[in-house]
Amino acid sequence: MVKCGIIGCGVIAPTHIEGYRALPEAEVVHLCDLIPERAAALGEKYGIARRSTDYRELLADPEVEAVSVCTDHASHARIVVDALAAGKHVICEKALGRVPEDLAVMVQAAKAHPELVSSGIFQHRYEPANRRLRKLVADGKFGKILTVNLVFSCLRTEQYYRKDAWRGTIAGEGGGILINQAIHHLDQLRYLFGNAKRLVSRTANLTHQGVIEVEDTAAFLMEFESGLFGTVAATNSSCVEWRSFLTIVGTEANLEYANEKPVFVESPVEGRAAEIERALTVSDEEKGAIVGKKYYGAGHTAQLADFIDAIREKRRTEVEMADAADSAALVMAVYESERTGSWVDIPAY
Repeated sequence: MVKCGIIGCGVIAPTHIEGYRALPEAEVVHLCDLIPERAAALGEKYGIARRSTDYRELLADPEVEAVSVCTDHASHARIVVDALAAGKHVICEKALGRVPEDLAVMVQAAKAHPELVSSGIFQHRYEPANRRLRKLVADGKFGKILTVNLVFSCLRTEQYYRKDAWRGTIAGEGGGILINQAIHHLDQLRYLFGNAKRLVSRTANLTHQGVIEVEDTAAFLMEFESGLFGTVAATNSSCVEWRSFLTIVGTEANLEYANEKPVFVESPVEGRAAEIERALTVSDEEKGAIVGKKYYGAGHTAQLADFIDAIREKRRTEVEMADAADSAALVMAVYESERTGSWVDIPAY
């Protein structure tokens, strides 16, 4: 049994608690939040008696072996570094850091403690359809892939941003739609097609003036290391709650893929379209139990299971710290391109 602590009892914390509770090998024993009422509310709801307002008190708890970091972006690096120094395994919510310096220090700390499991949350990698799509790409079922296009839209209201002072700020969040919501699907692009090497972008605040100081809408063009071109358009000013729409254009097949489901497949190769559609059609039973918001999918529990199993089996997790840092670095390159008005190389950690 791996005893776990949760640092940060805000919006995402219940998803981690419920994810751990679904695993017979894990137990949440300690909660921490700067606002004691938050920790108390979750503690009462889930029967977790041990609570604190200082994360260092949780890290000093000898019973806690692993921690989920669910705080604001700006505090991630400090907490992760301290957790590893305290001998705790750690998994950190996205985005891994607020600025490149955060990413560098977190990756360095992870490398300094190879005996500990350290990871960043990107749960969409664990969705069965995404895993199958990755294999289809690797097996050449689309032929030579020419372009990929991601359109991501969701809705974040003024009420959402008023819940926490750090939201929508450069100092607390580091950015807007890209670093908080769309980063899930930017990571998905890396997972499916490999790293991008450079990009050029534009960002804007179109509907949240006076509410946030970061972007609510962004668009960019990127070139992958493979030579593939990709475009991204993202906004959290949409009228829909959450929708990702990915188009893959290849020499042997085209796919339109919305919220991890195929909505259009076409191929001149006999039987190929049906093969792709069958592979990407996943039953509710195969998906697994969804914890948290429906659009989070079932991946959180699967990723937490990988984290716990990696601790028990003394192996690496599927999403290592440097890998999670690379997805955050892609977002930060978009912001750098907006500042400079030019193409920007994307660093790798």
